[in-house]
Amino acid sequence: MKPNDSVDARLRLEIAQWPEDAPRGAVTTFCQAHDISRKTFYKILAIARDEGQAAALEPRSRRPKTSPTRLDETVKAQSVKVRAALESSGLDHGPISVHDKMKSLGMTAPSTAALARIFREKNLARNEPKKKPRAAWRRFVYPAPNACWQLDATEYVLTGGRKCVIFQLQDDHSRLAIASHVASGETTEAALTVARKGMAAHGVPQRLLTDNGSALNPTRLGVQGQLVTYMNSLGVSMITGKPYKPTTQGKNERFHQTLFRYLDKQPIAASLNELQGHVDRFDVIYNAQRPHQGLPGRITPQQAWEATEKAEPPRPRLPEPEPAVPRPTVPAAALRPAEPTLAADHDEHLLVVPEQKILGSFKTTEPSGRRTLKVYSNGTVRFNDVVYCLTTRMAHRQVVIDWEREAITFINSEGEIIAEFNWPPVGTKHVGIKSARYAFQQTAPQ
Repeated sequence: MKPNDSVDARLRLEIAQWPEDAPRGAVTTFCQAHDISRKTFYKILAIARDEGQAAALEPRSRRPKTSPTRLDETVKAQSVKVRAALESSGLDHGPISVHDKMKSLGMTAPSTAALARIFREKNLARNEPKKKPRAAWRRFVYPAPNACWQLDATEYVLTGGRKCVIFQLQDDHSRLAIASHVASGETTEAALTVARKGMAAHGVPQRLLTDNGSALNPTRLGVQGQLVTYMNSLGVSMITGKPYKPTTQGKNERFHQTLFRYLDKQPIAASLNELQGHVDRFDVIYNAQRPHQGLPGRITPQQAWEATEKAEPPRPRLPEPEPAVPRPTVPAAALRPAEPTLAADHDEHLLVVPEQKILGSFKTTEPSGRRTLKVYSNGTVRFNDVVYCLTTRMAHRQVVIDWEREAITFINSEGEIIAEFNWPPVGTKHVGIKSARYAFQQTAPQ
């Protein structure tokens, strides 16, 4: 029998009727046969002799007569009131938040486990045994403030159901709300505004983590966004998470939830400026008044920001010098006729491309022609406002683009056809390598 198991009523009755003249050793034999201790036997026997056999048939309560750590009803009522006040303010109101708030107010604060029990008793919370414990979390935090910022945008509504977008810029190390900006839509101009606002107040970060949105970092789409260009000019490394993996920006996603909880308790804003005022007040509370459960010691983001030396700002990147103007030569068989110029030695198999300034972008209204372009670092070139992907294996190399009414052909300096495209429909902005007639490094059929 286990120590905490109660003794069966029939066994209790047999002990209560134990004869006084029982032979020596009978108690030990009885206890071994029924798997109980001698202490339990004599305890039941004493109850039967002092209070009668009927009293010995029911197990006694093990509840202590006194409980010094038992919470007073007044403390429970205070805990419930603090929780209600936090909830009505739109702030976190779990056991940890209530505990920290009661301590800051100088009140007697029960433990977080005791507060959780109180809230369940009052039907204010429910038990979630399947919830993953905090000890199972794996955190990744940059070692210093300004080592990495996270930028993301989330939708919200104004009066009348009008939609708007809130940009939130957050420091990865301290969780500090660097800057926030309310805009009518998720645009590049709004992203640049919040980035400039944050850098004016807190300096330039070493990295900026965003998603792959067209207003933030469309590099994976083969497009150089304005935010990427601007931040790269300051020396900031632009990094993104994997597509459809928002957990990479988990800190900012959780930041959105805290903001929504606060805004839902405020009057619905009628304009962008009014909503910006709500968001600015939230940033003050979030940074300096609200202990952050994701920080060691549950300090505020402002305290974490001030506790560690800031990461050194990056060095601005100098503009790349313009490359020398080469004279690439290509075999005549691989080029379409477009008034070529013979080389000085009159070799009929070599054509010299006229000297020109080599860029990665070119625009013309001529129906046919030839031009030398330099491939961008992401393996693309821009022709007539359309980005053509030639794969990153061609990055920083020079190619000859030969266009006429039927097709657009890209040729490398060795005379090999890289890809041949049909003219894209009007309005096309990006053409992938899969749309090419000839794959990378395949020569044209004879």
